[in-house]
Amino acid sequence: MRYLALDVGDRRIGLAVGDDAHGLVRPLRTLARRSNSKDLAALREIVRDEEVGELVIGLPLTLRGEDGHQALRVRRFATACEALGLPVKLYDERHTTSEAALRGARDLDAGAATVLLEDFLAQLAR
Repeated sequence: MRYLALDVGDRRIGLAVGDDAHGLVRPLRTLARRSNSKDLAALREIVRDEEVGELVIGLPLTLRGEDGHQALRVRRFATACEALGLPVKLYDERHTTSEAALRGARDLDAGAATVLLEDFLAQLAR
């Protein structure tokens, strides 16, 4: 199965794609947020081009593991993504941006999505 990971922020959405057969993940690009309908149209195109079967959306929980303001926004966006007709999984994204920075990612948003998807696939393999 091919997965598309989304690191959703207020201004940008970082993207990465990978599959569970090989466990390989690669960063894609970062989308500038415009509106839900335009963001979903762009994602629909990427899903088609990359032959994605499932979305993994980073859930920005608080350090205590609770939903904060941003997590609620991401949950609403994840609900909107259901219109793409794919399964949507929310996955804890705490520390993905800092990990991407430590790895020297040129695009922190796509780098965070990469870290998120690598961790998600590692959890699936266990």
